Amino acid sequence: MKRLRILLILMLSLTFISQSNAQDDIDQFLKESVEDGEKLIGAYISPAIKAFSLGMNQGWYNTAKPHKVAGVDLTFTGSLMKVPSSEQMFDVNALGLTDISLVDGSGNPRSDGNIPTVLGPDTPPTFSLNSTLGDPSDDFDGPSGLALGEDVKFLENKMPAAMLQLGFGLPKGTDIKLRLVPKIDVGDDGKFNLFGIGVMHDVKQYIPGLKNMPFDLSALIGYTKMKLDVAFDPTANPDQRGLFEVKSTTIQGIASKKFSVVTFYGGLGYNIAKSNLAMLGTYDIGGSNIKDPVDLSYAASGFRASAGMRLKLAVFTFHADYTLQKYSALTVGFGISVR
Repeated sequence: MKRLRILLILMLSLTFISQSNAQDDIDQFLKESVEDGEKLIGAYISPAIKAFSLGMNQGWYNTAKPHKVAGVDLTFTGSLMKVPSSEQMFDVNALGLTDISLVDGSGNPRSDGNIPTVLGPDTPPTFSLNSTLGDPSDDFDGPSGLALGEDVKFLENKMPAAMLQLGFGLPKGTDIKLRLVPKIDVGDDGKFNLFGIGVMHDVKQYIPGLKNMPFDLSALIGYTKMKLDVAFDPTANPDQRGLFEVKSTTIQGIASKKFSVVTFYGGLGYNIAKSNLAMLGTYDIGGSNIKDPVDLSYAASGFRASAGMRLKLAVFTFHADYTLQKYSALTVGFGISVR
């Protein structure tokens, strides 16, 4: 049952988390109970997937001023999504498990049900089947958190995301923004692709009394879709594969003001982010054939507010901004912008 671990490693490595820190114990959940295992896995990885899905909505702009017609920019951004301390742990007792229990060193149920999520501390919990409670010899370890901050301090409680984007100026104060990673190979049997499209339009031109004011005001809508599809064993088990998908949409109003080579910008809006992690196909688990043993869906939507600054030197741009939202984000980037 190493297939789920393979999918998780690939998903996390897309966001720069080291594969050496991947959790070897996560498959044990499914071996002991498919129903309880899916609940435990879902809660364990929840903050990482939600933060990553919101990270797909970062980096769409660094000014509210659209390009002139045929103007172009190519921009790379990196974001760190901060996970609240309340989501570094989750309560096992709130999951409604039926076959598996969290236990202490003597094999007895723990009253305190808090254990680490994937972005929590490196303290592995211990579990037991309800049928063998009180017998420590039958206990098994669950996965601990990655404890990212122990090796790289600035990654503590954070989930990274990155994006490369092309912008192009159209008539009537409109920018079209494109994100594209054609289908590429990941590992031996994985495929990854990403597509995003955004439109930014100058709305100040339609508001009497504002069109001649010395600042820029635009509306933006952006949509990004990412897909990772992994064939676990295409020769022996061609129907077994892992799937990780993210669909993120952001709708924002943006304002900016330029002073010489420096531009201050900010935005208010709303995020809609949905993601899915699944093991598809039929698997032999505990002597039974189980179809699609893991199919987890997540949603992370809500209001957002951003503020930042851009420096433009000739055609080169450098920018940084901070976004207040469910998983607040620090974003930095650089690019080339013409016209």
